[in-house]
Order: sequence, then structure tokens, then C-alpha cells
Amino acid sequence: MISLIIPLYNEEEIIGELYDKTTAALNLINDDYEIICVNDGSDDRTLDRLMEYHKENKKFKVLNLSKNFGHQAAYTAGLTYAKGDHIIMMDGDLQDPPSLIKEMIEKMKSEKLDIVYGCRKGRKEGFFKRMLIKQFHKIFSRLSNIKAPENVGNFSLMNRKALDAFLKLNEKNRYLPGLRYFIGFNQGFVEYDRPDRNIGKAKMKYGKLFRLAMDALFSFSKLPIQICFIFGVIGVFFSLTAAFIVLIAKILGTAITGWTSTLLSIYFLGSVQLLFLGILGEYIHRIFIETQNRPIFIVKEYFE
Repeated sequence: MISLIIPLYNEEEIIGELYDKTTAALNLINDDYEIICVNDGSDDRTLDRLMEYHKENKKFKVLNLSKNFGHQAAYTAGLTYAKGDHIIMMDGDLQDPPSLIKEMIEKMKSEKLDIVYGCRKGRKEGFFKRMLIKQFHKIFSRLSNIKAPENVGNFSLMNRKALDAFLKLNEKNRYLPGLRYFIGFNQGFVEYDRPDRNIGKAKMKYGKLFRLAMDALFSFSKLPIQICFIFGVIGVFFSLTAAFIVLIAKILGTAITGWTSTLLSIYFLGSVQLLFLGILGEYIHRIFIETQNRPIFIVKEYFE
């Protein structure tokens, strides 16, 4: 059985094409499948449109969350309800082609893999967005303990064994590509060209992308906090050196009076301290979220 998980937020314009392309792709592979569309608190007609197709085809299931919990939480909800032996994660904007699912399953079987993800060899989005995403993947790969290939996102296939291990990871600050790579197992990828959206507008704005990037970096890397420590040690060394030089100058009577250098030093050190407090705050905030232990998502209703 195949389970296809698709999170959706305010995507009423694309539901019809999404239904046609996903069902056509899965029917070519196996008639034993389910498509779980997760409505992540949409405030347009997304839920109504999903229910129209659910009434036509009971394999097209609708998981309705009680509010907008975010993209990664919506994926987690769908994965939790999936019953298949092969589970696919796919965004609902159709930038990840459903036609690639067959190739992913064939690669999993032929190479005895547990996880297969789509690796984007080309993107058709705007230059600025492409540049930011490319730089993020490079930074994440270098700073974290996760050495996943660049240009991979949520689009992926897992078998049941891998999914069961994946669902044991219950942290609240979730970056799913990192968690998927963390669990190990035999992993591979297929390459594809990722087109731009041709219907509707992207829901992952720059602010959401930035927060997701912060979750990824702070969840999988201790380097930011190590940088604070290193700069602190360097600052102490230079402060002690400067204090020694000033003391010698005082003794020799060659000390230069004036407030400019003093004020600049205070402002500089104050800015550095604020930066470090911000980095510490990012870690503390994530610790606070974890200790609250609130559910990652809340299901309002599930239409099977």
C-alpha cells in the first residue's frame, strides 16, 4: 500500500489539478493507495474543495487540523495517520512532480533502500530565492552534524521501517529533512528539475523560510554557542592585554586621555554581548518549547 502525504494551507486554486495528477500517478503504480491531504487551518475554501473530491474517491482522505500548526507539524500529522508500506511526502504546490513517485519506488526496490528523496538539480524560482536556499543548504551542511546532500527538501519516500523510526522523534522544533537523515538507514536520491508554481502564490514567505532555517541550524548545530565561547575567550585576552598596556602607559606617564576610544569600546562590547544574548535566547526558547511538551498538532476531524 502507498500513502501520499500532502500538507495544504490556503490552496483552494490548486486542489483540482493536485487531485488529477496525484491519482493519475498512483494509479499507474498500484491501485492500493491513500492520499492524505492535511488541511493546516486554511481560512479559504481549501477544506470544502478537498471534501468534494473525498466524496468522489474515498482513497482521497482529508485530515483537518484544529488550526494552523505550520508546515512541518502538518507533515507530522499526516505521517502519523499513514497506513501504507511506502510513504511519500510531497508539498501541495505541485513543484514536486507526482510522476516521479514511480521512479522513486523502483529505485527503492532495485537498490534495497529505506529512504529515497528528490534532489533538485535545477530550480525555476526567482534568482534571489534560489540564492538564499542554496546558501542555506551550504551553511547547514557545514555547521550541522547532518551531512545530507544539498538541494533536498521534504519530497521523499520512506518504507514502513524508516517511518516507524522517524515517528519516534518527538521534538517540537522540527526540521524534517534533518530528522529524516538523522535516523540513518539506507538512503538514496533521484534527481529532478523543480519548476516554479504556475497556480496560486507561494505560502512559504521569506519570514517562514527564515524561521525554518533557524530551527534547522539551532536544532542540529552547537556551533553558534561555541562561537560565543570562542569570542568571549578572545575578548578576555584582548581586554587583559589592553589593561596591561594602559597600566604600563600610566606608569610611564604616556597615557592618552580622551573618551572617544572608551565609548567606541563600550558600544562594540555592548553590541557583541547583545548578539550573544540573542544566540543564547534562541537555544533557551527552544528548550522552553520542549519542556512545555505541548502536542505538535491537534486533529479536529479525519475523513477516511
